[in-house]
Amino acid sequence: MRAAGPDDGRVARRPTALAAGVAVAGVTVAVVHLVALLADADGLAMVTKALLMPTLAAFLVASTAGPRPRIVRLTLVALGFSWLGDTAPFAVPDDLAFLVMVGFFLVAQLAYIAAFAPAARTGPLGRRPALAVPYVAALVLLLVACVPGAGTLVVPAVVYGVCLVTMAALAAGVHPLAAVGGVVFLSSDAMIALGEFTTWFTPPAAGFWVMLTYIAGQVLLVTGVLASVSRSRAPVPAA
Repeated sequence: MRAAGPDDGRVARRPTALAAGVAVAGVTVAVVHLVALLADADGLAMVTKALLMPTLAAFLVASTAGPRPRIVRLTLVALGFSWLGDTAPFAVPDDLAFLVMVGFFLVAQLAYIAAFAPAARTGPLGRRPALAVPYVAALVLLLVACVPGAGTLVVPAVVYGVCLVTMAALAAGVHPLAAVGGVVFLSSDAMIALGEFTTWFTPPAAGFWVMLTYIAGQVLLVTGVLASVSRSRAPVPAA
């Protein structure tokens, strides 16, 4: 057996003091944001929302070493467009805010799809296609609930719904944590869609639950990506 060389697993996850510090900062920002939502502190909520994805992206960068694999680079792209989806709606007129948000998050979903697609064949859905049934059922139910009230936004709503569910399904091939993250992210966006396109979905503190599941979903996706990279890049002892 030989010991791992200095370059073995060089792009694998590397726990560092910097990554730990960024993680603490990220948790702090997320908690403050959620508390601000419950307290109706709109200004503080807006500022902390703008910090969520940059902090998570910084954690991903700090937890990996170059050259970073494709899945990490595309996940960073997805986080970047997610940040635009979080912040750009504040800079446009109210009647355009929802469409702008959907547009940026659509690109984010496409980036996630590109990141996760290579793992699909060897993942659970690739081995057992029947496992896709719950994802298809979720898409059908969401469209049945939302399409009647979508009006002129029906096409972007359908396109986004298909991409969102595809992302969640493909995440299952990356790592179990990413699989859970995809489903949680799906639930967050489903709440947004139901709140926008139906009259019966009016849960208390809806914004809080949307952001809680959004943050959790993104964190789980990133954590799953890191776990996948660590697993695939782990040094293999040679005889």
